[in-house]
Amino acid sequence: MSKTHKAHKGPPMEGFVASWYARITKDSRDYATLADAIAARTKPGGRVLEVAPGPGYLAVELARRGLVTSGIDISRSFVRIANDNARAAGVAVDFRQGNASALPYPDGSFDFVVCRAAFKNFTDPLGALDETYRVLVPGGAASILDLRKECSPAEIAAEIDDMHIGRLSALWTRATFRWFLLKNAYSAEAIRQLAAQSRFRGGELRNDGVGFDLRLVKPSA
Repeated sequence: MSKTHKAHKGPPMEGFVASWYARITKDSRDYATLADAIAARTKPGGRVLEVAPGPGYLAVELARRGLVTSGIDISRSFVRIANDNARAAGVAVDFRQGNASALPYPDGSFDFVVCRAAFKNFTDPLGALDETYRVLVPGGAASILDLRKECSPAEIAAEIDDMHIGRLSALWTRATFRWFLLKNAYSAEAIRQLAAQSRFRGGELRNDGVGFDLRLVKPSA
């Protein structure tokens, strides 16, 4: 296995696990805030792709802001749940099943690409970055938002408290952070190196709570 590939470890996001994740993440207040920030970085009516949207909550918020929104997830369960959530919200989002490192879209299909809380799990992260570059229009932008390996136990505890979930779910979520999420998370140096190896040739890294926001731009033609 090459240095740019990694093994996926952890439960597959299908069936019961996908439904549990959709339930505990439903009430996050971050979706609307992040959707506003993305809309501010994208032209009105712009085309946005969310890679690994999970239950689709962020994609729904993006569509509510008038953005032409698509989502692609490797989990068939998540695609079904996300489509149900879009229908319930009364918005149109094109959710598909597929792989982040082999996106089923033509070159230059999107003005903005976002990936939230999933990049650390990708087995071909460099391939995913290069595919993101390919499907962006010249001058298009992307954000990879994920957990910082350097975040402290206190920061994680505060993050879970803000989720306002039940005691058993909170205990399971803490265990997930400790034994799975932090283990797979990228350090600041590692994510910078990966961005430098990609077709983007680098990006701007910002801290964002327990996570980071890697901002990428495809040069204008």
